[in-house]
Amino acid sequence: MLRAGVDIGGTDIKIGLIDDLDMKFKPKTIIPYTDDGYETVVEKTAEKIQELLKEAGGELSSIGLAVPGSIDIEKGMVIHAHNLNYHSTPIVSEMKKHFPDLPVLIGNDADCAALGEFCCGAFRGYDTAVILTLGTGVGGGIICKGKLFSGGRKNGVELGHMMLKYGGIKCSCGNLGCVESYCTATWIINEGRRVIEAGRDSLIVKRSEGDLEKVDAKLVIDCAKEGDFEAKAIFDIFVDNLSAAITSINACLDPEIMALGGGVSKAGDFLFTPLREKVREKSFFKIDYNIVQAQLGNDAGIVGACMLFRNGE
Repeated sequence: MLRAGVDIGGTDIKIGLIDDLDMKFKPKTIIPYTDDGYETVVEKTAEKIQELLKEAGGELSSIGLAVPGSIDIEKGMVIHAHNLNYHSTPIVSEMKKHFPDLPVLIGNDADCAALGEFCCGAFRGYDTAVILTLGTGVGGGIICKGKLFSGGRKNGVELGHMMLKYGGIKCSCGNLGCVESYCTATWIINEGRRVIEAGRDSLIVKRSEGDLEKVDAKLVIDCAKEGDFEAKAIFDIFVDNLSAAITSINACLDPEIMALGGGVSKAGDFLFTPLREKVREKSFFKIDYNIVQAQLGNDAGIVGACMLFRNGE
């Protein structure tokens, strides 16, 4: 039996079919996201699912949708997905127009990533776990007692919108000082660009040739790894910000394991070693917290979307 998973992002849409028997993709693909309205997005996604199904030659039993935003699971609606400009969007009913006889399930993308890691990745063998996805924004998903926790009202959890600094930087959600304003690739990029704008002597300037558009998080992190003072200062502040957010999560949930996903997590030990030390230093319980890199990478959302049926959603 095949299950379809769809991970809708602001740049692209990842689509895959997973076989229940071996939990492997059969097959998967990526199509560009188009800002032509959710109806067009759903139509193109449905067409691609049909193409993949024809290629795989099996029977489809469910479709799962992972969307970056707050979700009303019972109504199958995206409450707010600021990056997609989806507000009160009935995406499940729209997909069911193309697949009227199939159950269509929906979840927040970070929730789906957590479920994916629980079924097939870093969270296997654990009952309580948290994932943070560090990209343009910060997504968060929680596994509690072996099940995805989608909040008391089933709207999903928004760990990226915990308040980190009162009265701080304005977030995409409109509030000030959210975790998402300080713990993202976006924050690193903006700080790297300020180095160029200030005319400072830095590898960031040399590697980007002074072009603001060439600055990405990887460039800044690579410069930090090479010992560049300005880049290292940016990265140290980033680690300090992230460790504060994680410390708050640990104080509330005391998870057995926490995984970090997204491009920034690919910094490896350069990130995780100082991060673990700072979390231990700031935490109420002075223990070595189990903070690891997520295993499924860009596939986590698709896998979790496919597995939504297992969570009873």
